[in-house]
Amino acid sequence: MPKLKTRLPKMCRDRNQAFSWHNGKRIYHGVWASPEAEKSYKRFIARLLESPEFLRLDRTDDVFVAELADSFTDFIAPRLDKSHTNHFKIVIGFLVERYGELAVDDFSPKRLRLVRDLMIQTGRFCRSTINDYTRRIIRIFQWGAEEELVDPSMAIALKTVKSLRKGEQGTFDRPPRQNVPDDVVRRTLPFFSSPTVSAMVQTQRLTGCRPSEIFNMRVGEIDTTRDSELWYYTPGSYKTGHFVGAIEFPLGKPEQDLIAPYLVGKRPEQAVFSPRTAMQEKSKRQRAERKSKLTPSQRERDRQRAEKPASDVGEFYDKDSYRRAVEYAIKKANRHLPEGEKVPHWTPYMLRHSAATATELSDGEEDAQALLGHTQSSTTKRYIKSQLTRREALARNRRNPFDVGDDDGEQD
Repeated sequence: MPKLKTRLPKMCRDRNQAFSWHNGKRIYHGVWASPEAEKSYKRFIARLLESPEFLRLDRTDDVFVAELADSFTDFIAPRLDKSHTNHFKIVIGFLVERYGELAVDDFSPKRLRLVRDLMIQTGRFCRSTINDYTRRIIRIFQWGAEEELVDPSMAIALKTVKSLRKGEQGTFDRPPRQNVPDDVVRRTLPFFSSPTVSAMVQTQRLTGCRPSEIFNMRVGEIDTTRDSELWYYTPGSYKTGHFVGAIEFPLGKPEQDLIAPYLVGKRPEQAVFSPRTAMQEKSKRQRAERKSKLTPSQRERDRQRAEKPASDVGEFYDKDSYRRAVEYAIKKANRHLPEGEKVPHWTPYMLRHSAATATELSDGEEDAQALLGHTQSSTTKRYIKSQLTRREALARNRRNPFDVGDDDGEQD
């Protein structure tokens, strides 16, 4: 029997679960202090003594739900972007909380519904999100079947759980996101705190990009030399990149005019639209509007700021700071505009819907689908709000064929 170079791993406790550390991974044994956990731990030590290189789980051992979840997390971490990984972490949290110490072969469609009920009871998630999270749990067990950790019949059985239907008790639906009229955006533009945010909003409306693809735009991701008329923006991270691969956004003359001033003097890894630049623009505007003379102390503070810029201002916007910049402009506009011209509330993501609707009205649904980078037209239809516009036009021009004075209703 080979001699191990290190001590044998001990059985540890995490809440109500027994596990051992091996090669940086947790090997779960079951409920703490249970006969099954003792048996699993002894079997694990025996196999480790026989083969010190042992790492992969074997189907002869009991595999617990928490163990499957940990293995799946290790699998997806390098393969999916942060947003998708975070959703899986939320799902795994609910799954392990209820059935972490359960053997995977004892899981069932009924238990899947009980996990779903936990999500409903929190009141945090709308119906469509809960349905999505339920499908993610099924995906975890499907992966387990691929790795021979889960009985394939279990993964098939879980797919029999039907999605929650609209109006299901305890669930709620969020209202569909609408587009924002261009006139509303136009009335908001003068009230943005800096030209940077104004340029971001206009660029997003023109390109139909998601907010993250605008505020994460880096100088090095824009190719200005490939074509004499177009620039090409290739995001380093794309929401559906793991499905469709890299995507390019051609930038026409209007977008180039908005972006060009923010490319000058920057390194490839720097943000095109940076809050640091926005702060400098705001300070410059406030200085120009200042009516009193600068005091010596103010000049000294300006000198110190120039030598050591504020470190709490990041290089990139995020979804919250971008949204707050828009909300601040709306509030500022409504303080100055008369009652009949107040700006209604809107958010950056509504600009993507506006771009899709405008493109569909002028160029057709296929062009709107290409603009948004969707592989399926059914996805694009969720963004298009042109049907209401067409119904409004029909209503304005509609005639009643039953009016007595109508030509069609007159008899010879």
